[in-house]
Amino acid sequence: MSELDPELYTVAWFAPLEIEAQAALHMLDNRHRGRFPMGRGDDYVFQAGDICGHNVIIATLPAGQEYGTGSAAALASQVKKFFPNLWFGLLVGVAAGLPNFSRSPPLDIRLGDVLVGLPTTESAGLIAYDLGKETEEDGLQLLRFGHVLATTETVVRSAIGSIKLLAPSDAEVIFPYYENIKYKRHSNGTFVDPGQEQDILYQIDDDGNEGLVRRERRPDDERTRVWYGTIGSGDKLMKNAQKRNELRDKYNIIGLEMEAAGTMNRIPVGVVRGVCDYGDEHKNKEWQPYAAAIAAAYAKAVLSEIPARTIPNKPVAPQKGWLRMANAPLLKDPST
Repeated sequence: MSELDPELYTVAWFAPLEIEAQAALHMLDNRHRGRFPMGRGDDYVFQAGDICGHNVIIATLPAGQEYGTGSAAALASQVKKFFPNLWFGLLVGVAAGLPNFSRSPPLDIRLGDVLVGLPTTESAGLIAYDLGKETEEDGLQLLRFGHVLATTETVVRSAIGSIKLLAPSDAEVIFPYYENIKYKRHSNGTFVDPGQEQDILYQIDDDGNEGLVRRERRPDDERTRVWYGTIGSGDKLMKNAQKRNELRDKYNIIGLEMEAAGTMNRIPVGVVRGVCDYGDEHKNKEWQPYAAAIAAAYAKAVLSEIPARTIPNKPVAPQKGWLRMANAPLLKDPST
């Protein structure tokens, strides 16, 4: 099998879960056949391809590995070491969405919506929600007030800003990319939308009583919305509605996930998440494929906003049956 050159790849797409990696692979314009060289201490097998002219590697966790910030940090560290010409990274996948009807205007976040980590005037774009110290007065006091040390590359935030300028129609940039993969197969089905009638939200009051929230169906052309703001990241899988609400209200969080805090200080990634549950005991995996696909579509829209960076050409030893050029996919030699 042909050998791929790590020096030719400038974008790292992190997709920790299998369903997230499958959605990412379907977003490739061309898949690069071959393998990267590996030696002692290299623990991860990376997939490769190109998207909108960018040479991209897709990094995912090994089958059966426990996910969370620690696993994500180990993966990101090896990506940073292995690919010397990385420009920026994207962390793309699923998350819990946190609707907030006490806000003005209300945050009517729904399953299948997209969450994009972006700093606001009030908070950072990402906080480590289980990293800090417990105090008697304030409960959990986040380390450095929840600000992660690294920030996303300016070019990624600029690309996100360009898409955000289209609001409230910014979700329209997603649909062409999503439509191309909605019927693609994964191990348990396709990436088709489960349907708004399957989106059920329960709210819990201060006394712990749970009630069904009735929401009007969105028009089909407004089915998906993009929300920008602070995303919480930590190792704890959130299935406690009261704790979820406390974090949401105290730190102005729009979503919760489990890898960004581990990735961010090694490679400052742009965080894009599709909403697959509400961070309560009703969570299940039914919405994961669609949420992963819709997040991957937004990530591809981000890449489409950024002109590809050119790596200076360098000699590459030809291999029988394949042609390889800098900044280009592997191409089959028609003479073989």
